[in-house]
Amino acid sequence: MRAIVLVGGFGTRLRPLTLHTPKQMLPVVDRPMIERVVAGLGEVGVTDAILSLGYRPDAFFDAYPDDTIDGVKLHYAVEPEPLDTAGAIRFAAIEAGVDSRFIVVNGDVLTDLDIGRLWATHAEHGAEGTIALTPVEDPSRYGVVPLHADGRVEAFIEKPPPGEAPSNWINAGTYVLEPSVIDRIAAGRRVSIEREIFPAMVTDSVLFGLQSDAYWVDAGTPEAYLRCQLDLVDGVRGKEVALDPTADIDDHAVIDHTVVMAGARIAAGAEVRDSVLLPGAVIEADATVDGSIIGPGAIIGAGASLSELSVVGHDVRIDAGATLVGARVPDTQD
Repeated sequence: MRAIVLVGGFGTRLRPLTLHTPKQMLPVVDRPMIERVVAGLGEVGVTDAILSLGYRPDAFFDAYPDDTIDGVKLHYAVEPEPLDTAGAIRFAAIEAGVDSRFIVVNGDVLTDLDIGRLWATHAEHGAEGTIALTPVEDPSRYGVVPLHADGRVEAFIEKPPPGEAPSNWINAGTYVLEPSVIDRIAAGRRVSIEREIFPAMVTDSVLFGLQSDAYWVDAGTPEAYLRCQLDLVDGVRGKEVALDPTADIDDHAVIDHTVVMAGARIAAGAEVRDSVLLPGAVIEADATVDGSIIGPGAIIGAGASLSELSVVGHDVRIDAGATLVGARVPDTQD
């Protein structure tokens, strides 16, 4: 069983954390996001994962010199230029010689979707493609997928205006596809699977969907990146250790509902709540961090205050006494 993992994006929504690191290599509690994605594939029988790479591919090469994650063999397909979702699938499939039924997943989605059931449903319908669907409160950011009673996709509506979606079931970014789908994708240009390929398959009545309310997070935004980590340590999804044993936390610091990663240091009088501290982050004396993300090696100066999903990048120093509310440092909006 083979899978293509889409990891080529620039991660712009997660800047400044992704200025130097692909988002799938950002840590989630104790290991990079990509390891959780590939390990989940291995649990359902995937033996080979083809990483469709674009932005900073060397980060993956360097991290996995033996080309394996949890026993799953890695193959790399590095796009010469951004090809969008379908273009990336085509490029990776051809590079790796995919010639039979395969799985596609988005590398920034953390989920408990039953991929084995998706595979079986696809086979039962004799489908050319089958999409996993998940419910969301606001479907306007996603591809909305209403179904016929027999599970056949009725339409594929990409990012409908707020209040106009016919359903709250959206494309969950996990697919089972036949190799014939590759032939539908034009070569030599950007091609969106959501806007071009899936609508064409709907017209041909060969696209099916499977609804699931299993845990699902698109971890590509600061809010979701923070939430998926807290979910892992507070029992929403499993129960993992929030405080890395190599972290140095003063007895007079206050830590509440926070992930503290390897080598982080928190000084006396500091208060950190509902936050994530990446490896080597430093919170100096009497600083407060509330609902925010502190990047690797970043230093929050004594008495500083960060709140409302402030995000501090790699090795950044925040001055003592500074106040940040919903800030991005460095500011990367331009």
